[in-house]
Amino acid sequence: MGRRARDRRQRQRQERGGDGGGGDGDQAGWAGGYPEIVKENELFERYYRELGIVPAGEWDAFMAALREPLPATLRITGYRSHAKEILHCLKEKYFKELQDLEVDGQKVEMPQSLSWYPEELAWHTNLSRKILRKSPQLEKFHQFLVSETECGNISRQEAVSMIPPLLLNVNPHHKILDMCAAPGSKTAQLIEMLHADMNVPFPKGFVIANDVDNKRCYLLVHQAKRLNSPCIMVVNHDASSIPNLQIDVDGRKEVLFYDRILCDVPCSGDGTMRKNIDVWKKWTTQNSLQLHGLQLRIATRGVEQLAEGGRMVYSTCSLNPIENEAVIASLLEKSQGENASLDGVGKSLLSQLKKVMLKDGQWFEEWKDVPSNRQTQIRPTMFPVKDEEKLKAMNLERCLRILPHHQNTGGFFVAVLIKKSPMPWNKRQPKVHQKLPQRTGDTEVIAANTDNGCECIEEPTLPENQESKKIEELQNSDTEQSKKERVCGPPPSKKMKLFGFKEDPFVFLPEDDPLFLPIQKFYALDPSFPKMNLLTRTQEGKKRQLYMVSKELRNVLLYNSEKMKV
Repeated sequence: MGRRARDRRQRQRQERGGDGGGGDGDQAGWAGGYPEIVKENELFERYYRELGIVPAGEWDAFMAALREPLPATLRITGYRSHAKEILHCLKEKYFKELQDLEVDGQKVEMPQSLSWYPEELAWHTNLSRKILRKSPQLEKFHQFLVSETECGNISRQEAVSMIPPLLLNVNPHHKILDMCAAPGSKTAQLIEMLHADMNVPFPKGFVIANDVDNKRCYLLVHQAKRLNSPCIMVVNHDASSIPNLQIDVDGRKEVLFYDRILCDVPCSGDGTMRKNIDVWKKWTTQNSLQLHGLQLRIATRGVEQLAEGGRMVYSTCSLNPIENEAVIASLLEKSQGENASLDGVGKSLLSQLKKVMLKDGQWFEEWKDVPSNRQTQIRPTMFPVKDEEKLKAMNLERCLRILPHHQNTGGFFVAVLIKKSPMPWNKRQPKVHQKLPQRTGDTEVIAANTDNGCECIEEPTLPENQESKKIEELQNSDTEQSKKERVCGPPPSKKMKLFGFKEDPFVFLPEDDPLFLPIQKFYALDPSFPKMNLLTRTQEGKKRQLYMVSKELRNVLLYNSEKMKV
C-alpha cells in the first residue's frame, strides 16, 4: 500500500470518528460484519393476505417458516447400482456419527429420507448449510458431501425442485425436452430415469436440454458429463421460439414431437426467500407482471411441440398466481378446452385468481378497469376467467402449490398438462416435404415468427427474387454435401456471436477412420461397438476429444445442425 492510500484511509477513519490509529475502533467494525437483512416486506404480506393463498389461521406459521433458513437436502445421483453404494455408505457410516450430536446447543436430528422420493435416494436434515460449513463436529460429514458433490455422486438439490421430473413419469423410450434446463439438476434426474434399466446401454429415448444463456449452457454440459450418458444433447435457444426439429423415420423426414416436456420457466422466485434472502428487500409485484408474458409464450411453445398424449410439467419457484394459475388458465383457454387438460396432482384454491396489483399497491379487479397507460404492464391474461362454466371445466384445482410451512421446504408451484390433440391454431400438423430440410432460410422465419405461437415450419417463406433463389440453391448444395460427409454444419451465423461463442461443427467419424483402430484395441471394444455414433468437433487437424451419442440423437444431429446451436 502506498503512502497516499494510507493517508486517505487514515482521513476516512477520522471522519468516521475513529481514533486514527486503526486499533480497537477498526477491529470492532470488522467484527460487526455485514448488517443483517431484515426479513420484512409489507407489500409482500399485504399482497398474499389479500389473495388468500395461505389457508385461514396459518398465516403466522407461513411467515415464520419463510424467516427460517432452509434445511439442507441432498439427492444421490447416478445410476442405480452406484447410487445404492453411496446410500449404504451414508447410512452405515456418516448418519450414525450424527446420533446424539449437539451443535451450538441444538440437537442434530438424524437425516430423514423424503418419503415421496423413490428408493430413499433423497434426504433432508435440519442442519442449514451455514452450520454444516462451520461446525468442527460436522467437518468429516461436510468434507464427504463436498467431495461427492464434486464427483457428481451427490447433488445438493432443493426438495421441491425434485418434484417436476417425477411427475413426468419418464420411460426409457421417451423423447424429452427440458426447455429452461440450467443449471441442470432436473436434467440429471431425467437422464437417470432414461437409464432406469441398466441392462440397456442405449435407451431409445433422449433428453434435449435447452437454455437461452450461453454461459449457463456450459453448466448443463458439466452436469451431463458426470453421468456419461450418450442420450443428452445441450442446445442454446430462446425457449419461447425454440425451432421445430426434423428426424428421419423409415426414410421419411418428419417433425419431432416430444413425449415429455419439462417447462420450468424463469420466475420471480419469491418461493426461494428462505435461501435467497435478497428477495425480502427486492420483492415487488412488478417482477411477476414483467415475467407473465414470457412464461405464457414458453408454455405455449412447449405445448405446440408436445406429442399427442404426451405430458408437460409447468413449474415455478414462485407463489404468485399471475405466474402460475393465470398462465395455465390462459393456455387452457387458448386450447379451447379440448386440446389440452390438467392432470390431477394437487389442490389449488380457485379464490387465488382474484385481481392484479401494481408495485405502488393499486389493485385492478378486471381488465376493463386498467387505464390505457398501464396496459403494457398489465395484460388481459392476468385476470381470472369470468365464465363460470369455462373456469370449472379448466379444473385449476388440480394444480399444486407447495407452501413452506407445510413440509419445511421452499415455496413451489407445479401443474401437469396432457395434450389431447393439435392446438387450434395449428390443427393441421406440420408436414415436412423433401425440400424442407434444404431451406436454410426456414431458421430465420422461425426465429422471427414463433413468438406469436405459430409453427412457421409449416409454411416456409418463399424467396422474393431470382437472386435469393440462387443463393438458396448454393446453400442447399452445401447442406446436402455436408450430410454426405457426415458433417453437422455450424449453427446459423446471423446473430449468434451476440449470444456467446460460435461452436465448431460436429463431425461423425467415418467407419474407416484410422483414429478408431488404436482406441478399439486399447479399450478392447467389441466389434459390435457402434463407432458410427462417434463424433468430434474438429473437422481438420488433430482430433483431441471424441463424443458418443445414441443412434436417435445421431439422427437429430444430422438433420438439424443448421437450425440448432448445439
